[in-house]
Amino acid sequence: MPKSLFIFSIFYGGMCCIAGVLGAKQVALGPLAVEAGIFPFLLLVITSSAVAELYGVERANSLVRFGFIPLIASILLIQIVLSLPTDAGMYPPAIEAFPIILGQSGRMMFAGLISYGLSQTLNVYVFARLARPEGGLLWLRAGIASVLSQIIDTLLFITISFYGEREIGGLMVGQMTAKIVLSVLLVPLLVTFMVKLGRKLDAAPATA
Repeated sequence: MPKSLFIFSIFYGGMCCIAGVLGAKQVALGPLAVEAGIFPFLLLVITSSAVAELYGVERANSLVRFGFIPLIASILLIQIVLSLPTDAGMYPPAIEAFPIILGQSGRMMFAGLISYGLSQTLNVYVFARLARPEGGLLWLRAGIASVLSQIIDTLLFITISFYGEREIGGLMVGQMTAKIVLSVLLVPLLVTFMVKLGRKLDAAPATA
């Protein structure tokens, strides 16, 4: 296995796990409000696009599919830990905070799995479809694919999680706007960097 693919795969799995944890916090970026899980999610988009550029769409799609393994494993482990009795000596504020931060509803967990799978698959598909034999415009292809995948991710996650429980129009517009802005600002630059890093890693001689 190429060195960069090995490293990117480990990184991708880690971002799958941490995205759900960081999503418990809403952050303010100027006038925009967005759940913090967007940052590792964007790194998933960036990594899968970089793998598609370096190794082709099939490898990138495999990365997305295998991403379900750490994602589902982390969900199951969180549920197991939440169900276990709490040590009486645990820091009292942490006792109350832990289930609030990590205790997502089953509906939200299902929404996360569906939105992850479909939006990441769409990102790889669009990125690959925009490719040309002569290459080039990596930043533009990555930006377009990320914006479209972020729109689908937001539509799916918020609809599945909250439809029928609260008004979702305003929440959806705000989240979608923030994610699109971040995609435009961050994804083209970071995909370009990751592709260059991958080529540099693969060109470096292997060490014993």
